[in-house]
Amino acid sequence: MKRKEESSGTSRRKLKVIISGGGTGGHIFPALAIADELRKLDAQTDILFVGAKGKMEMEKVPAAGYPIEGLWISGLQRNSLKSNLSFPFKVTASLVHASRILSRFKPDVAVGVGGYASGPLLFMAVRRQVPSLIQEQNSYAGITNRILGKRVNRICVAFDGMEKFFPEDKIVKTGNPVREDAVQIHGKRNEGINYFALRDSMKTVLVIGGSQGARSINRALASGVERILEAGWQVIWQTGRHFQEQAQEVVRKLDNDRLKVVTFIDRMDLAYAVADLVVSRAGAGTVSELCIVGKPCILVPLATAAEDHQTRNCAALIERKAAVLVRDADTMGLLVPAIMELIADGERLRSLADNIRQLALPGSASMIAKEVVQLARHRH
Repeated sequence: MKRKEESSGTSRRKLKVIISGGGTGGHIFPALAIADELRKLDAQTDILFVGAKGKMEMEKVPAAGYPIEGLWISGLQRNSLKSNLSFPFKVTASLVHASRILSRFKPDVAVGVGGYASGPLLFMAVRRQVPSLIQEQNSYAGITNRILGKRVNRICVAFDGMEKFFPEDKIVKTGNPVREDAVQIHGKRNEGINYFALRDSMKTVLVIGGSQGARSINRALASGVERILEAGWQVIWQTGRHFQEQAQEVVRKLDNDRLKVVTFIDRMDLAYAVADLVVSRAGAGTVSELCIVGKPCILVPLATAAEDHQTRNCAALIERKAAVLVRDADTMGLLVPAIMELIADGERLRSLADNIRQLALPGSASMIAKEVVQLARHRH
């Protein structure tokens, strides 16, 4: 009986996949989501992550239950010539290390999600003729992915018009993998009201600036949140740890229980569930989440993001009248007035919600995982 089971396929060769990239949560989460989907398709899939030494993926990936190896690699520093002197040595060392990892692991497919480690690993994988896939999260492709795009087999994108950067025949529009637990908001409004100690009869502005907070958004809100409260709304304000003390001073000054200040939101699903308007940065992952949860939003793109990609991410939504844009430099003068204008216009809030919902691309991680499996099958 045992011999018969083995011959029926239970002892087949398992799929081996390398996933490289990281540096920020915006790269790490999609990578983990793809890995999880690959394991859902086949629990025996052997997955190895490759990240950059000293970056957050070296902690987050093992915490999620996956092995990871680190390359000695970093990006060029715009404001520090001295820091860049070691860059050529880091690139060379990373290419050598990546080659050794590939020799040892022998992957069927290599996946790049962006971040410092993605370039060396994918470059060497392509040289070794390993089927390769990259995931471009933004509407304006980064330089590493633009270079790799000419060489890899498949390019998964989240926005239209990406043929400006990549060969059209390699592009598959999949959207960006999102935090599934964050976008599952159906039926959770009452739970969210209780969780944040809100008033059920009032509408809510949710202000988020990423896990580190957003200085310009925080400063603008500190100067004008009283006006939002006076208009009869309540506010959940995620400050990040760097603005925590200043925000608490605002809380003490206003002494209003409709202002909820938190350093970090652990339950984004409940925050989205109660939000009637969201103020946020415009990272690719956050934009994808907002589309799926269908929330009207004011986007404040980070001006210093590489190649201004957050502003470009906004453009796709602004063209469809699916979001309101306030530039980072204009937050002190324009952000609170923009919030006040929207919360007084229920019809526009509904229109923004309808329009952004039409841009949602759920199930992205599953689509990308299936592309990975397809590449492996073609190889064999």
